[in-house]
Amino acid sequence: MSLNNNPNTNLIKTITKLLWGSSLPPQLLISTVRSTWSATWQLMMSQLAPSDPTGSYTRPTSQFRLNFKSPPKKQLHLYVGLPCPWAHRTLIVLALKGLEDSIPVSIASPGVDGSWEFRVLPDPDKEKLAPCLDKANRCKTLREVYNLTRGGYSGRSTVPMLWDVENKEVVCNESYDIIEFFNSGLNRIAGNPELDLSPPALKDEIKKWNDIIYPNVNNGVYRCGFAQSQEAYDKAAEGLFKTLEMLEDHLGESRYLCGEVLTLADVCLFTTLIRFDVVYNVLFKCTKKKLIEFPNLHGYLRDIYQTPKVAETCNMGQIMEGYYKILFPLNPGGINPIMPSGCEDEVLSNPHNRDSLPLEAKVVQHSVS
Repeated sequence: MSLNNNPNTNLIKTITKLLWGSSLPPQLLISTVRSTWSATWQLMMSQLAPSDPTGSYTRPTSQFRLNFKSPPKKQLHLYVGLPCPWAHRTLIVLALKGLEDSIPVSIASPGVDGSWEFRVLPDPDKEKLAPCLDKANRCKTLREVYNLTRGGYSGRSTVPMLWDVENKEVVCNESYDIIEFFNSGLNRIAGNPELDLSPPALKDEIKKWNDIIYPNVNNGVYRCGFAQSQEAYDKAAEGLFKTLEMLEDHLGESRYLCGEVLTLADVCLFTTLIRFDVVYNVLFKCTKKKLIEFPNLHGYLRDIYQTPKVAETCNMGQIMEGYYKILFPLNPGGINPIMPSGCEDEVLSNPHNRDSLPLEAKVVQHSVS
């Protein structure tokens, strides 16, 4: 809708003309808008992104964790949203393990109110995953699906979410639990059961990498974008780029984080990196460097992107729309920018030449100082 046709805009213009004539004095206009927007922004951010007393974003914990001692054996259904990096993890592992035919997926779209809703978009990219209707419960929103659980539900309706179709219960909405379960808990029905993204010999190494990547990169970009004070932003940005520099050095001598083997740690890093230049660098103020300025990291990104079945999970158009048009506090105009160079499929499909790197990973100190 054009601003000239927006009834709220027209009302403001009418009131302004009655009080001040043809226009509001510039200084008064700026100070009024600044104070009003600042208060509104703080209110919205407190709901969208809870923070600690320093203004640092504090991610809420997942409310449904998987019980690995008694894993689900019934028919399962996966709910995801394409913009979400946490949901993207589950789609990649689902595809790599060959579970697509065993676990159906419903793909929700972010609604203007911040909820997840089910709808079919016109002219979807047929080579990529695209939003669809709810295949399991025929609900209109993800909130409705969560509310089907016995006793109701009053928490956050997040993706990814693994659903027990028969019992109509949420099995899990913690992404790492889900990808661990997909990797090792469903080999009896997997099309690629021999693939192990978390081999026993590398579990400690994977955990060490995750303990660095999650706070500084996966959640680090959100701590930059959702920071509510300069101090909180500066701290998050410093940790993010120190970690990226460390990863750049490491990946100059190792094809993957743990050597020659693709692991869950790589999957978790990839889903943030694929969004970095297209979203986080601009919208989340992660501006010190673009990912394409890190040659080893960008080559690593292309390497994983070109792994069979991974590219199909990366719908860049949906990723951009899901952030720029929905995160109103960060982009009030809702304008979706042009995709940055280096993020197009043809660039991500360029040769990466990483298969010539040493097979053994160099031993590194897992710390960011």
